[in-house]
Amino acid sequence: MFGADTATLKDAAMSLQTQLARFPEVSGLQDSMAYDREELSLSLTPQGEALGFDIGTLGRVLRNRLGGIEAATYPDGPRTASIRVELPQGELTADFLDRTLLRSASGQYVPLADIVTVTARQGFSSIQRENGVRLISVTGDLSEDDPARAAEIMTELQDILIPALEERHGIATRLSGLAEQERAFLGDALTGFVLCLVGIYLVLAWIFASWTRPMVVMAIIPFGLVGAIWGHMIWDVPLSMFTVVGLIGMTGIIINDSIVLVTTIDEYAEERGLIPAIIDGTCDRLRPVLLTTLTTVLGLAPLLYERSQDAQFLKPTVITLVYGLGFGMVIVLLVVPAILAMQQDIGRQVTALRRALGAMARRRALALGVGGVALAGAVMFAATMGSTVATGAMIGPFAGFGTGMGAAFVVFAVGLAGICALAYALGAVLGMVRRKPA
Repeated sequence: MFGADTATLKDAAMSLQTQLARFPEVSGLQDSMAYDREELSLSLTPQGEALGFDIGTLGRVLRNRLGGIEAATYPDGPRTASIRVELPQGELTADFLDRTLLRSASGQYVPLADIVTVTARQGFSSIQRENGVRLISVTGDLSEDDPARAAEIMTELQDILIPALEERHGIATRLSGLAEQERAFLGDALTGFVLCLVGIYLVLAWIFASWTRPMVVMAIIPFGLVGAIWGHMIWDVPLSMFTVVGLIGMTGIIINDSIVLVTTIDEYAEERGLIPAIIDGTCDRLRPVLLTTLTTVLGLAPLLYERSQDAQFLKPTVITLVYGLGFGMVIVLLVVPAILAMQQDIGRQVTALRRALGAMARRRALALGVGGVALAGAVMFAATMGSTVATGAMIGPFAGFGTGMGAAFVVFAVGLAGICALAYALGAVLGMVRRKPA
């Protein structure tokens, strides 16, 4: 909490602690501004202001008299000695403030009691500041035995208690603690994970001499995450920061299996077709992929059943590695070959599209016809479905065919079919005219 004087911040902190104390799940409530010994607060009187005294200068003078000043320092062998000027201990008595005389700008000495007003109040052991702003921190422990109840308390704190506190005391607040640390860690981990993926992609692109092959290899990563999530659900362990650490490590390991399989299939594809290469490569790489996964999974398995308190921190990481790799091994042998076959099919379609575009470029009439059909279809879509999404109704000559997305889709489909049929008929007529003998 910040944005107010010390007393207001302390009142707001005490009010918040009182409201949170009614939840049995919250314990260990305290704030960073604990009460300490009694302190004296000095403020200038009108007479002191008239004599030219300044409260800052006055405070420095009193501090020097009570604590002394360092007059000089000098070397004393290998050490440094200092000369301090201090009042005798006999003068630092309880009536020191009543006996103290201060010199004004005019040169006369006046009693301290005449120029300041002394107020006694309970002081604080320390006052926390951040970037020069006075603040107070309220901390406590929230039990997570019941996650639903913990989430309910946090929702009430953010939506009800804190807004009311800010309005009542005129302060500003910021939620911090473990939640803020977790957000910072996840942000850094996400940046590191993205850089890791970019690095893996660039290395694979260099090795395979292709921009699309690395995507096939890295497509297995999301499926490993599925296995990690299932593992956390089976062991009833919540996802945490250690899960992210395990996920980053699992990414590098699971890609190894995919690289081994893709490399073998590419080598076989040079001598035979892709489909036979996929079948033979998957069969031949079954044992290496299985052994690579089992060595890691069986090596980490004892940690899953370790009951010591220290091992519980590593359990999310171990679960992510074991279940992510185990599930990913099966997916590598099934999904990666399928993606390779899909890549071949898509490549054929792209090649066919390039040839079609090349043919249209050589035949101007065909290109104009296809462009006209595409333009008419775009106009039809804008007047029917596009207009319905934007305004809720069709426009132009289609406005009388009804309202709603269903009616717009029917009108668009019928209109597009009519445009295609008309273009086909027109093309057939033109073809017949060209083939007619002179």
